[in-house]
Amino acid sequence: MLTTKWANLPEWLPLPPEGLIPAVIQDASSGAVLMLITLNQEALGRIAATGLVHYYHPRKRKVVQKGESSGHSQEVLEIRLNCTGDQLLLRVTPWGGACERGYQSCFFRRLNADGWETADPRVFDPEEVYPEFAFSH
Repeated sequence: MLTTKWANLPEWLPLPPEGLIPAVIQDASSGAVLMLITLNQEALGRIAATGLVHYYHPRKRKVVQKGESSGHSQEVLEIRLNCTGDQLLLRVTPWGGACERGYQSCFFRRLNADGWETADPRVFDPEEVYPEFAFSH
């Protein structure tokens, strides 16, 4: 993993007063935007220690590793900071789909004149990966 490369990440990135920073997750190979996540100090520390995407999950109120239950982890290849220092871009190698609904990206819906449509194909069956969850469309 990239533990040496990111060892000082928590010290290099002072968080805003609220303690959270948004981060866009981008597939480094395709350029596709996969997710928008929130990071806190603990998540930054876990990224530094493992080289894998971790984020603060607001509904669970805890830090989780992306792919912890599905196996669809994301290896961090590059971290970029925006011009105002309050947003991150994490360029990753994804192993499997990013979306818990079965899509490569969490941004699989597109707005058209009639409303929202599914713009991308599913890459896995969420009921097979997450049998404990019932998904509605």
